[in-house]
Amino acid sequence: MWAWPAQASGEPDVSTLVVATRRSALALAQCRGWVRELRVRYPELTVEELHVTTTGDQVQDRPLSELGGKGLFTKEIEQALLEGRADIAVHSMKDLPALMDPGLVIGCVPMREDPRDILVSRSGKSFEELATGATVGTGSLRRRAQLCNWRSDVMVIPLRGNVDTRLRKCSEGQVDAVVLARAGLARLGLLDRVTQVLDVERMLPAIGQGALAIQRRAADDRVKELLAPLSHSDTATAVAAERGVLEAVEADCTTPVAAYAVRDGERLWLRAALADSDCNRLRRLEMRIGWPPRDEEARVAGLELGRELVGG
Repeated sequence: MWAWPAQASGEPDVSTLVVATRRSALALAQCRGWVRELRVRYPELTVEELHVTTTGDQVQDRPLSELGGKGLFTKEIEQALLEGRADIAVHSMKDLPALMDPGLVIGCVPMREDPRDILVSRSGKSFEELATGATVGTGSLRRRAQLCNWRSDVMVIPLRGNVDTRLRKCSEGQVDAVVLARAGLARLGLLDRVTQVLDVERMLPAIGQGALAIQRRAADDRVKELLAPLSHSDTATAVAAERGVLEAVEADCTTPVAAYAVRDGERLWLRAALADSDCNRLRRLEMRIGWPPRDEEARVAGLELGRELVGG
């Protein structure tokens, strides 16, 4: 059985692990789901939650694109890590900026959920079947760009709030349909609400969508040792390629960018898309490299593809 390395004199007791997370229903569900896996491996480890309210949680009356900046759902959590109030943090990978504080690293990438987007419509119709002029709600410029490229006769309007709030607004008729991440509904046990799963050929996911990022302090070797066996190598490789695109594009919440990497036989298949800030001129590129990529090869592939998108 795994045990913490011997402590030096005066060091704090680390038999209790403090996990920082947002306090939303989805954030708690994905955090607690991962903690259950942690406890299976380390049944004697005590885990405590630290609930953190982020800027993105506090401001719900404006689109994310108007808030600008990076780390709207992560920076307060990262501060708790840096200050030592938490030992690890559980993030949605898609919320994590490409460049982190140098004192922090991703210590573990668990196996990914299905990364695709889904449509929930009030009428039960698919996106293709919605009437001309139908309203589709989303807070994502990435989704808006791809939906408008798919059907220019549909109105895509800003919609904020947690999953339950957006589903309620659809049921009440404030919009005809909403687009959400399938992974979120799966973690909340709401897959019965799904009208249509949107194929990645039409709707490339957000970078890292469906994956979690377990973040730790870079210098914390004890937590590094604990997390290492819990990382899923295929997911970590795919996400590294996608985040290379994010880094090259220098994206924030005002950037309509998407990327999805997956193992395809003996190749890593990376697809990416980028639109202008007004969601026009959607550009798509893809590439394949050998599997498994060596060291930083996945990230470098993402950087190359991202730079091609920016220059295209």
